[in-house]
Amino acid sequence: MKKLTPLAALLLVPLLLTGCDWTLINPSGYVAKQQSNLMIFSVLVMLLVIVPVMFLILFFSWKYRQSNQSGTYDSGFYHSNKLEVVIWGAPICIIIVLALVTWGSTYLLDPYRPLVRIDSQTKIAGMEEELGAVKTLASRFIDPKRSDEAVVETTPLEIEVAALDWKWLFIYPEQGIATVNELAAPVNRPIRFKITSASMMNSFFIPALSGQVYAMPAMQTQLNAVMNREGKFKGFSANYTGHGFSQMYFYFHSLSNAGFDQWVEKVRSSTKVLDRTEYLALDQYNQKDERGHVQYFGIRHYGSVQQGMYHAILNLCVMPGAMCMDEMMGIDLAGGAGIDSLNNLKRLRYDMRRTTKAQLDLAEFSGMMPGDLVCTSDSAAVDFVRATRRLPALKPITPTASVEQPAGSVQGQKISRDGSTIAPIL
Repeated sequence: MKKLTPLAALLLVPLLLTGCDWTLINPSGYVAKQQSNLMIFSVLVMLLVIVPVMFLILFFSWKYRQSNQSGTYDSGFYHSNKLEVVIWGAPICIIIVLALVTWGSTYLLDPYRPLVRIDSQTKIAGMEEELGAVKTLASRFIDPKRSDEAVVETTPLEIEVAALDWKWLFIYPEQGIATVNELAAPVNRPIRFKITSASMMNSFFIPALSGQVYAMPAMQTQLNAVMNREGKFKGFSANYTGHGFSQMYFYFHSLSNAGFDQWVEKVRSSTKVLDRTEYLALDQYNQKDERGHVQYFGIRHYGSVQQGMYHAILNLCVMPGAMCMDEMMGIDLAGGAGIDSLNNLKRLRYDMRRTTKAQLDLAEFSGMMPGDLVCTSDSAAVDFVRATRRLPALKPITPTASVEQPAGSVQGQKISRDGSTIAPIL
């Protein structure tokens, strides 16, 4: 009886495992469900090679063991066409199937791709989907129940995400609210995430909703997903970002439409305002406990958000007086911010006129036609005007007068025409 006790305890382990939630295998979002089906399909297809190989290893080891005198040995055997077909044909077929399904799924599950349906049976009105043969094949494996039984009128909920150290900031531009470490969205409504980071490369991951997407400073990534079941789910950073990494998690609430409206009103009731001053105070390391371990920041609500907050975070210009990156790139596109920018622009255009793509890009983004790329002395005035087309028109000044630098250039400075005087503008 004593010998049976450890064995009986071991048999109870599977019963304990039934209480575990295999989120990646059984997710709650439509995108995550397709990703789960793709993983399961890929594993099963690869097992078509692995299982026979493992079986044959054991079979031949047993059949041709030294003690088995009945095993036949053909010393003249050196080649078999049938065996070659099986050895090479089966893996090649499996690789072809995996390649086709994976390639098609890469397009269908692209996080930047707007959703065309909220689940297998429901399409979004006005969203057309044209799939070729390969993508149609892939859809049969990752979404076998796909049909067009219902059509729903809906618009995506836009959420702006910023990864801080070590917390998550969520801004709802449509609702005019913001939260820290708490996220909510209506069930069966598409969500469009715009994701960035304030300092280092990070990773935004809600296993029940979709796959992870990187968050990088001064860059914006996107994620389109939808949740099909109400509940409370955990999200976290899937990329190591320092000693506070383990505390960088948040909770995602999938609510009914009425429940989401109530949650929004709850957040709006907060008297806190997310402005630049509050953000700079928020963008600090989490506090440490008495043992020196980084503590979980907790949940915080902001009833209102300063206009353009996410744009400032994305372009690294929350600090007062800092130039936004898109402003700096606009100046670079114009060749610079001063009189000498004309020569910079002419040299840049001289190089770019050698490529057709550069000419098309100029025509699309700057309004310059390919024929305008020929640089002559007569075109200097026209070139200068076009180079500064993003900036306010320059006013004529006397040689000794000073002029404020146009908006969008070197902010907070006054530069004289001859460059001899540089002083901050008070």
